[in-house]
Amino acid sequence: MKAYELFQSADPALVLEMFTYFRETERDVYKSSLASLASSRKLRPVFIQKKPVAEQIAWMHKTLRLRSSDTIGEHLLQVWFMKGHQPMLTEFCDIMGIEHNGEGSVEGELPEDLDAGKLKEAADTLVGSYNPALVSLYLHVFNLQRPGGWESLADLLQDDARIRMAPEEEPPAAEPPAEAAAQPEAAEEAPEEAADSESSEPEPAASSAPKPAESSGEEE
Repeated sequence: MKAYELFQSADPALVLEMFTYFRETERDVYKSSLASLASSRKLRPVFIQKKPVAEQIAWMHKTLRLRSSDTIGEHLLQVWFMKGHQPMLTEFCDIMGIEHNGEGSVEGELPEDLDAGKLKEAADTLVGSYNPALVSLYLHVFNLQRPGGWESLADLLQDDARIRMAPEEEPPAAEPPAEAAAQPEAAEEAPEEAADSESSEPEPAASSAPKPAESSGEEE
């Protein structure tokens, strides 16, 4: 499953937990992810920033479910696990015999194969200590770290009912062209655009993927 498909299937409570973590602990990641997603929908970030926080997060989750947001979504998931779930990552690496830096970041090359027996042991251990939905999401993200993933891990994710992540029954309709997709939200923004079109310089486009910063700033 690609990252955008994970956001289609993931427990919404986990997505809320991720963005709440970013907003409270990694504010620059929250702000840059919002800006990047707004830019991808041809909207000014301030238009989303003015919404209540719950609506901001709901909008970002909806946008991350689109194929066009796949790169941003995968980066956010990686940062969340690396920053917010280090004990789980190190435990998995230790069981699998994968060298890491003590914080869950793999050192050196990823293994060509993952032993099915060790994967089963890792799943049993992690599910016993953490939310199975979180474990499932992490293992899916880990399987994205190598082109094509690992067959043994893909089999585990499919066969183990505790961590199986089923795709939603009715996937979102195909995304319309960018100009058409932006029209409904852009229409809501029109009054504000008209008010400041003569006095404001156009804002530069956000980067294509959010990057965690070393320091955090105040919310806009």
